[in-house]
Amino acid sequence: MDKLGLIAGGGNLPVEIARHCERSGRPLFVIRLKGFAGSGLQPYAGAEVGLAEIGKCLKALKRAGCRAVCLAGDVARPDFTSLVPDFRGLMLLPQVIASARRGDDALLRVMVGVFEKAGFAVQGAHEVMHDLALPIGLLGSCSPGPEDLADAERALQVARAIGQLDIGQAAVVSRGLVLAVEAQEGTDAVLARVADLPAHLKGKPGAGAGVLAKAPKPIQETRVDLPTIGLATIHGVARAGLAGIIGEAGRLLVLDREAVIELADELGVFILGVDPATP
Repeated sequence: MDKLGLIAGGGNLPVEIARHCERSGRPLFVIRLKGFAGSGLQPYAGAEVGLAEIGKCLKALKRAGCRAVCLAGDVARPDFTSLVPDFRGLMLLPQVIASARRGDDALLRVMVGVFEKAGFAVQGAHEVMHDLALPIGLLGSCSPGPEDLADAERALQVARAIGQLDIGQAAVVSRGLVLAVEAQEGTDAVLARVADLPAHLKGKPGAGAGVLAKAPKPIQETRVDLPTIGLATIHGVARAGLAGIIGEAGRLLVLDREAVIELADELGVFILGVDPATP
């Protein structure tokens, strides 16, 4: 197996990938992005690199013998005026700023291009860990009712629609009514907002009504930025009084899968994967 360079932001996903490489025997080198990568990555061989230190990053990866890279984890859009680039980063900065004005996906495509031009194969998290993506069908023992399925279909349509505009990846629908869509605040904040809505608009914990849908944007660079769910998502859905979650099979990452299934079953939350070709 080619040695993997893991470009690690925040959250659990980079740690899961690192542990998977360790279990499977795949050689690994971790680029820990300053201010984002968590302490769980400290035991792995690697280097700490600033967000605009492109030259330092590429040199470290090549020196470590990496042939492929995986960009994973949470990285907030920076204040470009506060970045401290090295020479390679300084040369790239005008292109990065211009692409950022066109949206997140344009920015991510530029970053993928940097690694590909340097000779690295760029692999998605779901390509590194083949069991990370949501399968078709139900994940766990909870099943949606007819009203839930109608909400799920509507929520997925809305999530796809806002994705076409490069707005966000998630939408919440309850009893046919759109309760929330995601922009830059993230899914946890969306669910917290729904939890604060009047009780008659949704269900309640233990008697959920409504569905969270997550879908990648049509123009999205899926090797870098697939939507994810994890334990916090399940807790958030339950607290918001929703019945479940729907996503596109193979295009939604499930972190801590076994723990997620156990918690979803305990809280009565269904998780449903559908064919991405489903209208």
